[in-house]
Amino acid sequence: MKKIIFIILCIVIGVTGCSKKLEINEESLEENNVDIGTVQEEKEDEEIIIKKYENIEPKEWGEDLKLVTNYINTENKEIALTLDACGGKNGSDYDKELIDFLEEEKIPATLFINYRWIEANKDIFMRLAGSDNFKIENHGYGHKPLSVNKNSIYNIEGTSNVEEVIKEIKLNEEQIYKLTEGKTKYFRSGTAYYDDVAIQIAKELGYKIAGFSINGDGGATYSKEEVINEVSKAKAGDIIICHFNQPNGYTFEGLSQALIKLREEGYTFVKLED
Repeated sequence: MKKIIFIILCIVIGVTGCSKKLEINEESLEENNVDIGTVQEEKEDEEIIIKKYENIEPKEWGEDLKLVTNYINTENKEIALTLDACGGKNGSDYDKELIDFLEEEKIPATLFINYRWIEANKDIFMRLAGSDNFKIENHGYGHKPLSVNKNSIYNIEGTSNVEEVIKEIKLNEEQIYKLTEGKTKYFRSGTAYYDDVAIQIAKELGYKIAGFSINGDGGATYSKEEVINEVSKAKAGDIIICHFNQPNGYTFEGLSQALIKLREEGYTFVKLED
């Protein structure tokens, strides 16, 4: 199993940056019980990806690109609820009411959690990771749109090259693994925007891209009535996106009512892994 490999590599190379040739400090790796051969293999795999994609120009940019999973494959009345925690100065709060409601009502959800939110909420993160009601997935390191040429959206600048795409995915993956020993399978970028080359890189790293078909809370900006209206539109196979890092918004008030209504209509809720 891979253990905190990418983080350690970045520490080893220090100020030279993750994009330059790496000189592996064997003593540092041994202190952290990391197999040197595994580290070398990981580094070589990433260098192959860099060489493969560094000169390819993206042709598409958006939320709804090929290989983005916007629906689940089901023949039943199932809906996938996903919740993001974005982290950062204004995004590291915790909507306890919402999470408590989901656990009390036994409504499962996939939680896409950013590295910065984890750093600000370690104890809460560990409790969520230990709950059978939730599945932890990867919401990136810096909460950036995933791009190989610094594409931006909503005034948020994306990753600027292949190396940064890898860093955005791997640094949070390794942090989650370090804390939980769980391997993430889905990635959702900050803003959920991608270019087609970045998506291929994520696929090479073993990820499926999690999109959505129902924008349930508009980045936690919707009113209670807007959340109810949007979430209530969900049908079998839909993926709902909302947020659990903005307790001062109306996500809990609207989402709780809409989910109960959907359940009364015969719908059940699943995690993406289900």
